[in-house]
Amino acid sequence: MAETARTPVSRTRADGIPPADSRSRYGNRPTMKDVAARAGVGLKTVSRVVNGEPGVTPDTERRVQEAIDALGFRRNDSARVLRKGRTASIGLVLEDLADPFYGPLSRAVEEVARAHGALLINGSSAEDPDREQELVLALCARRVDGLVIIPAGDDHRYLEPEIAAGVATVFVDRPPGRIEADVVLSDSFGGARDGVAHLIAHGHTRIGFIGDQPRIHTAIERLRGYRAAMADAGIEVDESWVSLGATDPERVTRAAESMLAGPAPVTAVFAGNNRVTVTVIRVLAALPRPVALVGFDDIELADLLDPGVTVVAQDAAQLGRTAAERLFRRLDGAPGAPERVELPTRLITRGSGELPPRN
Repeated sequence: MAETARTPVSRTRADGIPPADSRSRYGNRPTMKDVAARAGVGLKTVSRVVNGEPGVTPDTERRVQEAIDALGFRRNDSARVLRKGRTASIGLVLEDLADPFYGPLSRAVEEVARAHGALLINGSSAEDPDREQELVLALCARRVDGLVIIPAGDDHRYLEPEIAAGVATVFVDRPPGRIEADVVLSDSFGGARDGVAHLIAHGHTRIGFIGDQPRIHTAIERLRGYRAAMADAGIEVDESWVSLGATDPERVTRAAESMLAGPAPVTAVFAGNNRVTVTVIRVLAALPRPVALVGFDDIELADLLDPGVTVVAQDAAQLGRTAAERLFRRLDGAPGAPERVELPTRLITRGSGELPPRN
């Protein structure tokens, strides 16, 4: 026998609030009006309880709080934002959220934001200048108070109206393009020069350099450090020893194999960032002869390899912390022209950079 279709019956409880199962599951959050109806009080009374204002008896406050708990009510801060002009939120734009370098940097920014009672919203530009601009402007449209940006592009004039409107902005890891703004950097030039000088001190004269794309500030600064160390030692650079480009494994593998081939291969490699270092390690592992390696940026498990990987380490957490603290100082009204802060790097010797040259 076929069942007869039944039409759902709309029900309302005695307190005037529809039961939870009769509401749409999503997009229908309880309001202060709902809380007032359940507690049997006026909207102003609910507002006082929610905002911690005086003028409510303990018994009434208890009833309002019970209604809040039962309904799962959460205060909507939009009106408070409009009154105060601040959203208590900041944006962080990274190159790639999956890159291990940005993990501690992001965490440090978040910790500083939390200490200032602010929420952090982050996103990845994927090293695409157009995507960077789109993401930055989307964050500005959501009225973030400030921005920490690792830039992908080299023209940030699109930010001038936002900065003029009061959006505090600090760049980190790379400087902004065509505008003046606070920036926090690592000493890429000095770190690379020290790393290459370390290889030279261990007898190497044929040293390869594999770096990131030439439009990226850190890639150019590290190449400049490489050339400076070679010039300081009186070593003429063969341009076949230098390769800049995308850091995908295929490109880096081709570059490394080319440098390591032929009658006079390089005896050491300086890797321009952590992704390059990982790929070069794989290439060197397949060779019958040892090749020295120094990488820029530390990598996970570098000390457990044989030999351990010698690196020029930058403090990603300190970069993020310094940038975020500077941002909040600006938000608190710190005056003055934009400043450039450069943090030192350090050479960590573990074995790979101390291998002697072997032909």
